[in-house]
Amino acid sequence: MLLDVAGAEVYAYTGTRPLDAALPTIVFVHGAAADHSVWALQSRYFAHHGWNVLAVDLPGHGRSGGAPLASVAAIADWIPALLDAAKVGNAALVGHSLGSLAALECAARHSARVTEVALVGPAAPMTVAEPLLDAAKRNDHVAFELINGWSYSPGKQLGGNTVPGVWLTGNAMRLMERTKPGVLHVDLLACHEYASALDSAARLRCPALVVTGARDIMAPPKNAKALTAALPGARVVTLPECGHALMAEQPDAVLDALRAFL
Repeated sequence: MLLDVAGAEVYAYTGTRPLDAALPTIVFVHGAAADHSVWALQSRYFAHHGWNVLAVDLPGHGRSGGAPLASVAAIADWIPALLDAAKVGNAALVGHSLGSLAALECAARHSARVTEVALVGPAAPMTVAEPLLDAAKRNDHVAFELINGWSYSPGKQLGGNTVPGVWLTGNAMRLMERTKPGVLHVDLLACHEYASALDSAARLRCPALVVTGARDIMAPPKNAKALTAALPGARVVTLPECGHALMAEQPDAVLDALRAFL
C-alpha cells in the first residue's frame, strides 16, 4: 500500500490484505537501515489472522520517499500521521531497536492512538559507539560490517536460518547496502541522542511487552532493565541464544511472544 504522509509517498506492507475498518490494526516499525521486510513472518501472520497490518518503510527507507526523520521524537509524531493517512483511529505498535524507541515515545505522546506497545530489542539509553557513528557518517561500508557482526549471536553468524539455504548475515548485509547514503548515520544518531525513554515509559498507560535477546550486544538486556522497571506491568520475554536481530534469528519465538501479548 502506498500512502501520502506529510507530503511524501510512504510504503506499508499489508500482508496483501485491504484494510478493514472493523478490524484492529498493528503498525510494525523497523530499526536503523532496515525496512518492512524484517517483519516478514510476523506481519504476514497477523494480516491473515484478524488484524489490519501496516509494516511501514520509514521515510527515506525502502520504498518510501522523503528524508529520514532525524530524531526518535520526529518518528513518534510521524506515526499518528501515518494512521491518519490510512484512516485508522488507533493501533498496536510493534517496534524493533530504533523502532522500539519510536513506538515507546509515540505511546507516551499520543496515548489515545496507541492500544498496546511491543518493544523488541530496546535499550535505554541506546548509545552508539563513536567508531560506528563515524563510519556511518562517512558512508563507510565498515559501518554495515560492524552492525552485522554485533547483531547476530555467534551461532547464527555461521548459519542456522530456519529457511534452508538462506544466509542470515548475507541477507542482512544486502538489506543495509540498499540504504541510501546518509540514512544509517541519521538513524544511529537518533538512537544515540534519545534521552527520554524512562520518562516516557513512566507515562505509558497501555499494556507493554519487552522482548530481548540474551546474547544481544547491540542492545544488551541489562540496558533494558531500567526501561522495563519504568513500564507499569510490562510483560518481559527474553529469548535465549539470540542476538539483536531477533526477528531473523528466532522469528517463530518473536511471533509467539507477540501472539501471546496481543
